[in-house]
Amino acid sequence: MSKRTASIPIRTWGGDFGDGIAVVNMASEIPGSKEFNHAHRHDYHLFVLQESGTSHTEIDFKQYLIDQPTIIYQSPNQVHRALKVRELSGFIMTISNENLHADYLKLLHRNTPVEPLTLSSKIDLAIIQEAFSLCKKLFDRRDDKLYHLQVKDSCNALVGLFMSQFLKQTKPAEKLSRFEIVHKAFMGLLEQNFVSMRRPADYAAALNISVAYLNECVKNATGLSVSYHIQQRIILEAKRLLYHSDRSVKEVAIELGYDDYSYFSRLFTQVVGFTALTFRRKNRD
Repeated sequence: MSKRTASIPIRTWGGDFGDGIAVVNMASEIPGSKEFNHAHRHDYHLFVLQESGTSHTEIDFKQYLIDQPTIIYQSPNQVHRALKVRELSGFIMTISNENLHADYLKLLHRNTPVEPLTLSSKIDLAIIQEAFSLCKKLFDRRDDKLYHLQVKDSCNALVGLFMSQFLKQTKPAEKLSRFEIVHKAFMGLLEQNFVSMRRPADYAAALNISVAYLNECVKNATGLSVSYHIQQRIILEAKRLLYHSDRSVKEVAIELGYDDYSYFSRLFTQVVGFTALTFRRKNRD
């Protein structure tokens, strides 16, 4: 059981890790690593290469047992904790929004969350290992004249390698239908704006299309409506707060932009199948 607080803790790298980028070896250099068994999220993007060892982690209520070379990406919003780790080796890279190339940031918004991905190809593993090793070496060369640019460019290249691996599991962009293209754009907007934009019309306006066309595209791509996806994203955040913090249901509702507590309670029950208090009790027993 994870330790709960008034809100979900947000981990930040300290000042020793430079201007929004850090590259470290797994385990031996992770600041505050003993606290990682408590549920938390980050204020940065996290990229992990687990080369060897075993990790048992929980990410947004799903558990993963990883014992093979694997790459892991976690977005700033995701809540996670380490349940058990043994003899880990590998690399961790963290990077802020400001340091990410705009195209990569857009890809991350449109394609997350992603499951941890086992690297079955030795060639792919070797390339990512080499890229991580270069990023780590450049990160440690703090006296270089172009230090930040070198680190930023090499780490963005590493992000590109990660995304190319994850995108192998999906259709190439040139093979996406017009429905799928609109769906991906909608999901990217949803991830960033689910608190402030709660109506299909908000997303249709942002995409410069009609509500009817947005619904047609999303239903064609997923079989589900725009409203369904909006509700699911809001309720995921509610579940995170109910499980990992001690905030009351009313406080959770307010944080998610619902001044009408009773309406939020009905929405939660409708989506989940039981009340928010029941969810909390069931998951804390």
